[in-house]
Amino acid sequence: MTRAELLRALQRPPLEEVEADPQVLARTEKLFGRPLTPAQAVDEIVDSVARGGDEALLAWVRRIDGLELTPSELFVSEDEWEAAYRHVKAPDLEAIRTACEHIRAFHRRQVPRDWMMSGPGGSILGQRYVPVERAGVYVPGGRAPLASSALMGVVPASLAGVEDIIVATPARPDKTVDPHVLVAAREAGAHRVLRVGGAQAIAALAYGTETVPRVDKIVGPGNLFVALAQRRVFGRVGIESLPGPSEVLIIADDTADPDWVAADLLSQAEHDPDAAAWLLTPSEACAEATAAAVERQLAELPHPDTAAASWRRWGAIVVCRDLDEAVELANAIAPEHLELMIADPWRRLPDIRNAGAVFLGAAATEPIGDYIAGPNHVLPTNGAARFASALGVESFLKRSSVIAYTGDGVAVTGPAAVRLARLEGLEAHARAVERRLGGTGSQAKGGTAHG
Repeated sequence: MTRAELLRALQRPPLEEVEADPQVLARTEKLFGRPLTPAQAVDEIVDSVARGGDEALLAWVRRIDGLELTPSELFVSEDEWEAAYRHVKAPDLEAIRTACEHIRAFHRRQVPRDWMMSGPGGSILGQRYVPVERAGVYVPGGRAPLASSALMGVVPASLAGVEDIIVATPARPDKTVDPHVLVAAREAGAHRVLRVGGAQAIAALAYGTETVPRVDKIVGPGNLFVALAQRRVFGRVGIESLPGPSEVLIIADDTADPDWVAADLLSQAEHDPDAAAWLLTPSEACAEATAAAVERQLAELPHPDTAAASWRRWGAIVVCRDLDEAVELANAIAPEHLELMIADPWRRLPDIRNAGAVFLGAAATEPIGDYIAGPNHVLPTNGAARFASALGVESFLKRSSVIAYTGDGVAVTGPAAVRLARLEGLEAHARAVERRLGGTGSQAKGGTAHG
């Protein structure tokens, strides 16, 4: 198999080409009364919520989730939050708080500072950071309520200074929200929790309803329908990325323990039937032993179906010519998670250009990054690590340039501005500068730029 053929086999299809599970397609046809692609279903949901507000939102919650909610029940009450704290066991609360502390410590270092510099003629130039006013953090429910995603989404938003952080997450059949998600959201700094999931939650956050305020930015992972909905509303609101099914790529040599490699592959495979787990190794012995370990460990899992489906569909073990080729392939794939289970991982780190997160050494198992290490686990997937980064504090900040000019500054740089304006045929631009050069205005011949 050529390199190009191998890459085609390993790389994921674009979001719009992802094929939903047949059971999902069957349920979609039942819900809508006709066969629809996931993208078509999302378009219908988003459009109806944008037009119909609360009424449409509640109708979709009833239709998709089977829940009868009123507008007053859309947001979790303070009593429910207090009940969640009573429900969560002390060791679990301690684990949530430990993870929150580690995540906050890591992200606190990302907080940027405004800066100013001296410009020509006493002018002042700079940059300031302003948080978005309101952010939506999507937290998946479905197969498992992800309290860790609440921490990862809310902590950087809180550190950025977002005034209103709304967590959106699906309610359970009894209308309650998983207490661990509620506690994690509160510990991280969320202000409100919307008990709605799916494309309908994304639409409500993007367009606003009578009860749900419109946000400025939406972040967080979700299923195919959530990702398609985020893509659909981009431009109406900011979207950090379109996190798809999870991925791990492991580069291992003959020093790696095949049992550990297999365990890490399956740790990602159990996320979703569409999750991907890849091993690149120059060692045939490692490849063979890992393949056997995966089958053995699958049989030992209490609930192996999801991991088994993922491994059969998207799992791959590739024997490479050497570590150079493995690194080259990894950079081309640009995985969400990249593990270097090799003898000297630090030496190879400078060669890694494209990866959402890099794990160095055998002890750095990817689940440590999911929960407790501190770096964010909301990462670019599906090759987006070529141009995108992990969710962070700056994801919730806008950069504004600051330009405080003086007449002396205009005298120094204005003539060049005039020439550039006329080169572009923009005469009004040129004359606006010339008025300053000609002495019109209180600071035309001098003055101070205060900072």
